[in-house]
Amino acid sequence: MGVPRFTRPKTPATDSPSPYLYVANCGPAVGISYDTIASVFNTFGEVKGIYAADESGTRVIVSYSEANSAQQALTALNGKSCADLGGRSLHIRYSVIQPNCEAESQQVNEQIPVSLLDSEVNIPGLYLVHDFLSPQEEKELLVAVDERPWISLSKRRVQHYGYEFCYGTRNVDTKLHLGELPSFVSSILERISLFPGLNSSTSILLDQLTVNEYPPGVGLSPHIDTHSAFEGLIFSLSLAGPCIMEFRRYLDGSWVPDAASSAYTKVENVDNCSNLARRSLYLPPRSILLLSGEARYAWQHYIPHHKHPSSATFFGMI
Repeated sequence: MGVPRFTRPKTPATDSPSPYLYVANCGPAVGISYDTIASVFNTFGEVKGIYAADESGTRVIVSYSEANSAQQALTALNGKSCADLGGRSLHIRYSVIQPNCEAESQQVNEQIPVSLLDSEVNIPGLYLVHDFLSPQEEKELLVAVDERPWISLSKRRVQHYGYEFCYGTRNVDTKLHLGELPSFVSSILERISLFPGLNSSTSILLDQLTVNEYPPGVGLSPHIDTHSAFEGLIFSLSLAGPCIMEFRRYLDGSWVPDAASSAYTKVENVDNCSNLARRSLYLPPRSILLLSGEARYAWQHYIPHHKHPSSATFFGMI
């Protein structure tokens, strides 16, 4: 189920009222939650949903039940400082669902809000740490990475360290060791040992690193990382730009821990699953994400494709 695609009306905004508003200078990236945005815009009428307009985290779509409510909100808030939104001056215009998206427009109410904190998505085993690196450390790390050779794939560039992940077989050849992890991740590995969610008895051995560079517009298809290729902890470090990562799980199945190992056992029949639980999480630059337990084995994760997102580089460490 895709996110509805919005665009500006063909005629001037004053002549084309719509129940959808495009609101700039407001969103997760500037510390304003979707709940806060909804509480402000609800004063003008029933808000059906707040959606990310793009992956910047600073622009949203406010969806009203009635066009009249949107008109009142635009008149009252456009170009004015809003005390309830941190004193920010909002830039608002009408928006409409693009033609040929009628089926998607019927699903607007089903779109999921974007969470800012790991506690808000409520997925066991998922942890997000903001500002894991300083801006200077991020800059130095990007320079160090770019000095290494890249492998060009169809839509992105990658680097492999420790072991190479083979996209054709979706596995690694454990007999083909590429060597130790590069020195530019040494300080990262030291900090990871203090990561929240890991108890003192947890033994962490990270021996595989993949660097992915996603150009603007390129996303990541829904998947669960291969069980045989990777172990129970997957760390992902976001650099150079923000993104919104989504998660989904089939409700008709369940995942239970295997008493004989630290892994989780799959006990669901995907073909018979019709209901999905979905979550969405904003990953700011320099943040690091940990997928473990249920988050690692039961939830697919992905980055929706967008026309105008910012580019980003991801470190995936296993």
